[in-house]
Amino acid sequence: MTDRPLTLMAVHAHPDDEATGTGGVLARYAAEGIRTVLVTCTDGGCGDGPGGVKPGDPGHDPAAVALMRRQELEMSCDVLKISDLETLDYADSGMTGWPSNDAPGSFWQTPVQEGAARLAKLMQHYRPDVVVTYDENGFYGHPDHIQAHRITMAALEMTALTPKVYWTTMPRSMMQRFGEIMREFHEDMPEPDPAEAAAMAEIGLPDDEITTWVDATAFSGQKFDALAAHASQGENIFFLKMGKERFGELMGMETFVRVQDATGAAVPENDLFAGLR
Repeated sequence: MTDRPLTLMAVHAHPDDEATGTGGVLARYAAEGIRTVLVTCTDGGCGDGPGGVKPGDPGHDPAAVALMRRQELEMSCDVLKISDLETLDYADSGMTGWPSNDAPGSFWQTPVQEGAARLAKLMQHYRPDVVVTYDENGFYGHPDHIQAHRITMAALEMTALTPKVYWTTMPRSMMQRFGEIMREFHEDMPEPDPAEAAAMAEIGLPDDEITTWVDATAFSGQKFDALAAHASQGENIFFLKMGKERFGELMGMETFVRVQDATGAAVPENDLFAGLR
């Protein structure tokens, strides 16, 4: 036995991603005395600038945006009581098809083995019992999310560690509910074209394929506040428009697919640390 604390490591692409998909588990497990480590891979420089100025528009300064988003990330970590923040500081690659995808030094252009080697050193230092990241499509196809998945899985292969490994996901039933709520808040929102609707229908998983349902409802207020800490990106964070009470009702349950496990814990499970304590 060891006195080393149980440790959760979440590997995310951008500042604010930590709150959207894993804010609940990060806050819950921190409250339970588990060490929580957040690795943020990019600097978020392709986010909105002050006043909502968009990337590529006059006055958008990626370096200034990155600095602002780092400060917001630190505030979010304080809200979620995250034990340790590690930033790889690759340049944000932007959305699929943006010119920044091809920029030298962008995360998307970084060789997977290079990023994985850096992450593997962090894994060897923290020795996580649980690692959380995205699936091979980055949940919804964002280049930096896909790259975060790739370097995480490659880093695990570089180490002798055998943590439980999870990919974030969303039940299809909840995705349908989100669509209804978005139309409720945006009555003039046009119906998506068939191709877009088909792509949206592929996001997430059927409910019966989700292995892990973690109830973090008691920490949904912290999750909301962590998202709100990323104030510069508020225009893009739809969930904040719900208000804290409704947000908690809809976002209190966080769901995952378990892809690596040496504990033999039965699924479905309701705890990322099932079999470890």
